[in-house]
Amino acid sequence: MATQHNQKSDRDLILACQRREPLAFEELVKRHQRTVYTLLYQLAPDWTDTSDLAQEVFIRVWRSVGNLRNPSSFRSWLAQIVTNLFYDELRKRPRRLPTISMDEALSSDEGDEGPTRDIADSAPSPDETILRREVSDAIRQAMVKLPEQFRTDIVLREVEGLSYEEIAILTKTEMGTVKSRIARARSKLQELLKPYLGTASSMSEV
Repeated sequence: MATQHNQKSDRDLILACQRREPLAFEELVKRHQRTVYTLLYQLAPDWTDTSDLAQEVFIRVWRSVGNLRNPSSFRSWLAQIVTNLFYDELRKRPRRLPTISMDEALSSDEGDEGPTRDIADSAPSPDETILRREVSDAIRQAMVKLPEQFRTDIVLREVEGLSYEEIAILTKTEMGTVKSRIARARSKLQELLKPYLGTASSMSEV
């Protein structure tokens, strides 16, 4: 049975989940848990309970999957659940950082930030390992410095690959505002990451 579910498309798995088949849901979680972890970490890199939040995301998926009318839109629907959970948590948690204006220059933080989550590499050289750690740390620091609204929009665009229209719907924001936030967030991130990335752009062009 598990093998059969492993061979199914996402659409078929979702239809099976709507029939309340637990094994289909287990396979769906296995396929998309990395996406959920990545999105949560990008939205809230300074939070330490990503595992608990990811579990809550899939609890919400299981409870609400019956309401998903178009199984082909599962990825966008999943991103919406993650984003809604992120906003719910923001309302409950004390703010750890002061509000930052996107018109103010960002300054680089030279202090140690502890261990980072580096992307696995097959056989990195010592220099590559050091560079990866520095870049990962710089990206994490830069994302933390962005206001939540800007960070949410750029993560949904660059990590999840959602369209501006989809982001506007998810965040209940005008599309022009979404485009402006993403453009300004890109500019600030590129400014802060320039010493690490040289001429290479850290974000895709519009």
